Amino acid sequence: MFLTISTTGTPERPATDLGFLLHKHPDKSQAFSTSYGKAHVLYPEADAERCTAALLLEVDAVALVRRGKGKGRGGAPDAALAQYVNDRPYAASSLLAVALSGVFSSAMRGVCAARPELPAQTRPLRVEVPALPARGGPDLVRGLFEPLGWTVDAEPIALDKEFPAWGDSRYVRLVLESETLTVAEALRHLYVLLPVLDDAKHYWVSSDEVDKLLRAGEGWLPGHPQQKLITSRYLSRRWSLTREAMERLELVRLAEADDSEVEEIDNAVEAEAETEERPTPLAVLRREAIVTALTASGAARVLDLGCGQGQLVQALLKDPRFTEIVGVDVSMRALTIASRRLKLDRMGERQASRVQLFQGSLAYTDARLKGYDAAVLSEVIEHLDLPRLPALEYAVFGAARPRTVLVTTPNVEYNVRWETLPAGHVRHGDHRFEWTREEFRTWAGTVAERHGYDVEFVPVGLDDPEVGPPTQMAVFEISTATRQSTTDKSTKDKSTTRKSTNEKEAKAA
Repeated sequence: MFLTISTTGTPERPATDLGFLLHKHPDKSQAFSTSYGKAHVLYPEADAERCTAALLLEVDAVALVRRGKGKGRGGAPDAALAQYVNDRPYAASSLLAVALSGVFSSAMRGVCAARPELPAQTRPLRVEVPALPARGGPDLVRGLFEPLGWTVDAEPIALDKEFPAWGDSRYVRLVLESETLTVAEALRHLYVLLPVLDDAKHYWVSSDEVDKLLRAGEGWLPGHPQQKLITSRYLSRRWSLTREAMERLELVRLAEADDSEVEEIDNAVEAEAETEERPTPLAVLRREAIVTALTASGAARVLDLGCGQGQLVQALLKDPRFTEIVGVDVSMRALTIASRRLKLDRMGERQASRVQLFQGSLAYTDARLKGYDAAVLSEVIEHLDLPRLPALEYAVFGAARPRTVLVTTPNVEYNVRWETLPAGHVRHGDHRFEWTREEFRTWAGTVAERHGYDVEFVPVGLDDPEVGPPTQMAVFEISTATRQSTTDKSTKDKSTTRKSTNEKEAKAA
């Protein structure tokens, strides 16, 4: 993966000033480690008349696949066809954009302590990228760069020169030229638009990417005619992040039009509106209730059965009292999203030792689930067909047998309070059933009696005097009699073992 930046100069303004701007000496070849390989900076030519800086990124394809698995649309996107044979080591992408940011960070910010007057100077610039993925073709390349003051030459690369009938590939050879831009502006354009054209990123896109986009897009993105496309693709088409970025960009545009600060525009609402309290989402209330119940039980090692996208696991990790947290789900896609949410690949060693995720079905017994203090079934049972509930019941209460089990499920009686929920409909299309409070209590009481647990019921959310709470939670605890029986049996087994051992030793003597 290769990119060059060239400039020309005069004796008064030598081209080698590029070395000051990039903070890389033209007489040296330097190497920098990145997450997926090594970046090299070298100067093929450097004199007063012409200077060229080259960034060469050597991508470790094995590390890319191992660390990139499941990182969203950009996680080694072609690896689905052939894990270790893809275009990532050769074509400009978010890998090169991240290398640009890491190697030329000061240059991107327009900082030059040795020559502080240089960053603000425009100069002749020529940027060449030999292989650039262009999802949208040469027309989109021109539509992105030309409004920024670049002259664009985007030459399509043939699929195979020996077979011209096959046509062009999705790659172009890109040459950009400008007389009116600074080096910092050029680097920021490349940092944003290279992954936009590739339309993929090699890492999971989180909320901090919005800040990165707005920093790199300062001064040019708010007025760009392709602003929406750039924002959406840069944020991997995550609509919530795209919406947030677009709203913030609109504030910037309004502030510039009004010749005021963004803060003034953003605060132009009545103070009373800011203090209005929004209701806490039911999902948050549910997690808070679960954490409270787990804390009260004294559990340290917890199973989240049917963990979904990992929201509860994430909440439990924030409390050091929970020393081991295991998320289990039948869906690999859900586990992949949970892994991204938890940032397992970037988690510190001590924190990572507290959590693990694995695939499993609650319809079958699983030896991996034994020995834990508590298990949580949060909004899980209603996704099973009723004939399969006994299998789940035995797998959790009979085989795994944690000391505490928490089960939450919707209260169907509360559904009449949802104005947007049609009569007779369940809350989610995948719900096989939703129980009344009486139905849930009957089921939970039967399970508790059958397996030696005591059970209590806790409302989650506003407990409506007529229809009850939106969510109902059952807290199962192994009964005192069951614990005593288990202890007595264990003591008896140990005594029998010792007696047998003593008899064997006596016979041997």
